[in-house]
Amino acid sequence: MSPVHDLVIRGGEIADGSGAPRFEADVAVDGGRIVRVGDLAGARGREEVDARGLLIAPGFIDAHTHDDRALLSDGAMTPKVSQGVTTVIGGNCGISLAPRPPRIVPPLDLLDNDGQWFRHARFGDYLQALREQPAATNCAMLLGHITLRVLAVDDLERTATDAEIARMRDHVDEAMQAGAIGVSTGLAYGPSRAASTEEVIDVCRPLRAHGGIFTTHLRDEGDTVMDCLEETFRIGRELGVPVVISHHKVVGQANHGRSVETLARIAEQMRQQAVCLDCYPYNASSTILEQELVDGAARVIVTWSKAMPRFSGRDLSDVAHELGCTVETAVERLQPAGAIYFRMHEDDVARILQFDDTMIGSDGLPHDETPHPRLWGSFPRVLGHYARGMGLFPLEKAIHKMTGLTADRFGLADRGHIREGAWADLVLLDAATVADRATFAQPVQPAMGIARVWTNGVAVWRDGRTTGERPGQVLRRQP
Repeated sequence: MSPVHDLVIRGGEIADGSGAPRFEADVAVDGGRIVRVGDLAGARGREEVDARGLLIAPGFIDAHTHDDRALLSDGAMTPKVSQGVTTVIGGNCGISLAPRPPRIVPPLDLLDNDGQWFRHARFGDYLQALREQPAATNCAMLLGHITLRVLAVDDLERTATDAEIARMRDHVDEAMQAGAIGVSTGLAYGPSRAASTEEVIDVCRPLRAHGGIFTTHLRDEGDTVMDCLEETFRIGRELGVPVVISHHKVVGQANHGRSVETLARIAEQMRQQAVCLDCYPYNASSTILEQELVDGAARVIVTWSKAMPRFSGRDLSDVAHELGCTVETAVERLQPAGAIYFRMHEDDVARILQFDDTMIGSDGLPHDETPHPRLWGSFPRVLGHYARGMGLFPLEKAIHKMTGLTADRFGLADRGHIREGAWADLVLLDAATVADRATFAQPVQPAMGIARVWTNGVAVWRDGRTTGERPGQVLRRQP
């Protein structure tokens, strides 16, 4: 009697997430996991999908997100599943939605500028809420050092006291026991600029015992980027844990081309300790609106403004002209606000993307009124523009950067690969047409060429729309 599986996908080419050449095979799924890969002519599926002419890949893993609130407030996760993403890494840049701080200061307002979603006194309570109200994607969550500082340190202009460090360290221990995968820092941001290297190390000491990971938005990605890399390497060495350099870039005209230098140093250090990095495929960044970032940018687009929401999506120079004031005054009048900054050179972006060990992360901000197009377009942009269009790397290599590499570096067991026993996080796409459609002028646009997406064997994207299913899981790190 022929076996009957929950799902059989027939006749597609498979890029299995390892970077190896694609091959033709069928895939069978039962109970949310891949049970067979090969010729399944003798098997049947309760659901059967004809994948002839299409490519089957592991569901993409977004290595760098700020989806902490979106997972709860918009569980369909349409910006992500529409581009093939089935797992998100949240809590980046030192910004996490828990534990609840006593006040909301920038950049915490990137997650929620009213504070109503900062509801959970402990990180474990937040993870439990994610488990009780699953999203369409899986998630693996980091605890943010900025959130901890705002919670524990009464004067953010100074280094934390021993007592404040102990309080933050207790939260790290609690979060790791509850299922956090590590701690993130954003030392470039105001609330944590005064934190010393020693403070960060002392706060993060529980990571080693729990097998955690340390991720960082470098203290500076401009003139002192090399010194900041060394600080990061030191933190990883002293903690004895793997390090992730978040959204690696070099910013400011004086630093264009310095990715040659940074990547050489990162490659050298990788031979000494566990270091990896992620990157988004654009030459513009996006975060809160700050004058010091405006000063070094060729162009600035306002993404949101609580004081003047009508200027969302407008160039800052045009806003200043319309208000009849200087750019500096416009920045003040828009606060609190967010912006997109054009401060990178395309050659550096391509060079970092092409680096063998670079993972792909969108760094998208889902609550911006006019978001950076990376929120909707990062993964198809790598496949379409950089792999197929520019020939920066083979398609199999691009998919590896989005799947197997990321799963392995973050310790997400049985994710990011198409093989028997792995979870059935899958994307079915047209390799010849997959492309991003989101632009800076029209950023909310789903990608082309993404046919179907499954999370844990359940369809979450089909026929150009979400299915309404919410099969996502909260993932633990398994080094």
